[in-house]
Amino acid sequence: MQPIDEHLLRPTINERTNHEQSAQETPEDWESRSFETQPGPTHRPPGANTFGHASPPATPAGLPSSTPTEPAAQPGMLGTQPGMLANQPVQPRRSGLRTSALIALTSLLALVFAVGLFAGWQFGRTGGTALSPSSTSTLQPGTSSNVTVPPLTGNNADAVREAVISKVQPGVVQVHVSSPGQQALGSGVIIDGRGYIVTNNHVVAGASTVQVTLANGTMLPATVVGTDPADDLAVMKITPPASGLTTMHLGDSSKLRVGQGVLAIGSPLGNAETVTSGIVSALNRNVSEGQNGPVLPDAIQTDAPINPGNSGGALLDMQGNLIGIPTLNAIDTEFNTPANGLGFAIPVNRINFIAQQMIADGHVTHTGRSILGVIVTNVDQQVAAKNHLSVTSGVMLVNVTSSGPAASAGMKTGDVIVQLGNRTVKSASDLSTALLQHKPGDVVAVKIYRGTQQVTLNVSLGELPVG
Repeated sequence: MQPIDEHLLRPTINERTNHEQSAQETPEDWESRSFETQPGPTHRPPGANTFGHASPPATPAGLPSSTPTEPAAQPGMLGTQPGMLANQPVQPRRSGLRTSALIALTSLLALVFAVGLFAGWQFGRTGGTALSPSSTSTLQPGTSSNVTVPPLTGNNADAVREAVISKVQPGVVQVHVSSPGQQALGSGVIIDGRGYIVTNNHVVAGASTVQVTLANGTMLPATVVGTDPADDLAVMKITPPASGLTTMHLGDSSKLRVGQGVLAIGSPLGNAETVTSGIVSALNRNVSEGQNGPVLPDAIQTDAPINPGNSGGALLDMQGNLIGIPTLNAIDTEFNTPANGLGFAIPVNRINFIAQQMIADGHVTHTGRSILGVIVTNVDQQVAAKNHLSVTSGVMLVNVTSSGPAASAGMKTGDVIVQLGNRTVKSASDLSTALLQHKPGDVVAVKIYRGTQQVTLNVSLGELPVG
């Protein structure tokens, strides 16, 4: 069993009230976690992890939703009750409009950062651009900013930062969400001049009314166009004012590099237009919002301070391009306080792929998530001895979906995967990392052991259906 770190994650909405806490799971629960996502009761050996074995049940929005796969995670939205100050910190929770959750971090990286595949799906590394929506939508620019951002040199970092902030701040909004007896605040980003705004699904989930406040203080009603709980994304629409809207330019998250500077803009604790700075700390993280929450693959890790209320805001590069949406931040469970420098954002390439589908159709038409069609368990000396295996590392197939990608390639229960593509697979974590390099439709060479015989099979990865 892997060691457990005391740092957990909290989504970055400013939470609503009802100060409920999700029960924290034990290490034993984590070791034998079920990662199955098919509808209804299922059975599988303890420790088995799903790699596209079956589709999860559809949510009201018609999208797959993760079954409880992780210790609880908490979104970071600032919540208020009548009579409470909007910027008064409250205990995060996940119920009604938002569910609290915690996810294990650091020492559990091999588990947490790989769970995207365990839930039965995985993104392609193309950022979701390989699969086209059923009807295309092209984002329309809004009012152009007259601010020019100079190229970053060795001695003009302050000037560049100030220019970026001046250029993009009008494109970030504060989101006000209401339901009977509850209110909350989050953030959003204007991505289309027709009034389309992208935010986190957990910001608007269950809302009866939504309003947004523009950077100039104008408050406008908003309607939710589409939601994607599986990616924790949503698109809203407002009627643009006569003066028009400043839209955010979408960058390319596939070109990000660890160490490059970033800025985060949002409404932490209700303080609108707050800017923090940092760097890209890591890429391709798979993080979970916990029990009943989505798993977010390929997330951007940053040390730019991200606090409750930042959810749905902007993570920017130093030329003012949107590169992600801040969604989760880490907490230290010993003191229940934010852990410094551990925030996570959904990458913009995924945002672009999903948002354009929702703008065009009102819902997601293609998941862009590849499936292998197997349930696996890690191989160690004990598992190898019990199952008479010839290898002591890799992942053993405990279930293979009939007619699925793996079965169609000839894989069988009891096979041990030791390599996928050019990646060595010693554990389920390694398998998820390897699959991150591929998209649905890719034909991938998978090296397996069947008894003492080593075999290489070509697997055509499938796509997780919507719903």
